[in-house]
Amino acid sequence: MKFSSLDGSASPGRRTLLGGMLAATAMTGIGVSSAAATPKTAYRPARTIKVMGHDVDVSRATPWLADFFTSYFEAKSGTDVDRLMEHFSRTSIVYTDATVGWAFPDWQHLYDLFAQLMPTWPDSAMAYPTRIVGDDNSAVVFFTDSPELFGRELRAIGTINFRHGKVVRWVDHWDGRSLTVKGVDDMRVPVDQFPTDFGEKTVGETAAPALRAVVSKLVAALAAGDAAKTAMLLDPDVVLEDMALHTQVIGRGRAEEFLSHTLATLPYGRNVTLRHVVGSAQGGAFEWISRTPLPLGATALELGRNGLITRMTSTWDSALWQDTVIGQVQAATILG
Repeated sequence: MKFSSLDGSASPGRRTLLGGMLAATAMTGIGVSSAAATPKTAYRPARTIKVMGHDVDVSRATPWLADFFTSYFEAKSGTDVDRLMEHFSRTSIVYTDATVGWAFPDWQHLYDLFAQLMPTWPDSAMAYPTRIVGDDNSAVVFFTDSPELFGRELRAIGTINFRHGKVVRWVDHWDGRSLTVKGVDDMRVPVDQFPTDFGEKTVGETAAPALRAVVSKLVAALAAGDAAKTAMLLDPDVVLEDMALHTQVIGRGRAEEFLSHTLATLPYGRNVTLRHVVGSAQGGAFEWISRTPLPLGATALELGRNGLITRMTSTWDSALWQDTVIGQVQAATILG
């Protein structure tokens, strides 16, 4: 079963899920580790680890968190649904896809979804992390789903809250154009049925105070459309990137110049509002809501020792934008 074919058309399997469940999520995780039972707070000195042959940046992740996601994605790439579901709290779990609006309000509904999907994935299917930031309270994980899972490669950001070593809230954020505009349109819940709460009210705000303070200042500057104030929060060697726009700008000066031309247009620019924050004092992510019902998205942050933002990475559903607008924003990366 695949959610999308290469031409973006809806597959029978996907229609079955949509018709039978009305809410689902663009797969993200799997597996459990014995390390999950004993969260640790010390950070791993090594910058990278290997997960299924892929280098994963864990320089801003605790050892427990790195072990948790290693187990999680190894399980997602396997066939053992029970092993996957051990990562999630049985008493309190909300799993949501922010791109298409699919939501699972409890453990059993999520189990049923994975039980339908995982047996249909070929042995070559793989999901693996590439960057992990956070601790045993909350975290952000960058991950890749290979084409065998959903018809085309998906690169996403997951924002996660934990309680007692288990996931209690997980939200996926990815660019709908990864599946083609038609493909994601076939999957997306109508705007009037889109969930208005992704479980953030249930879990509360548990991210590190230092991170939340930076996010508060950043969102205020972005919402005001103030590129100069935004730049004051950035490290001189900051990397500013947008996964949906396929853009990257390096350096505080170039970032300020780019933002001065685009904050009035970017969905996480003028009038953006904050939904939720996850992560530690070393970094994490914030979920945001645009000035229109859609798109929604997430922006991951890494913080330096000086408290300034060293990396800022956003993703959202560019399938809801016109090609001409995307081109205009992309062009701002080369303005001199």
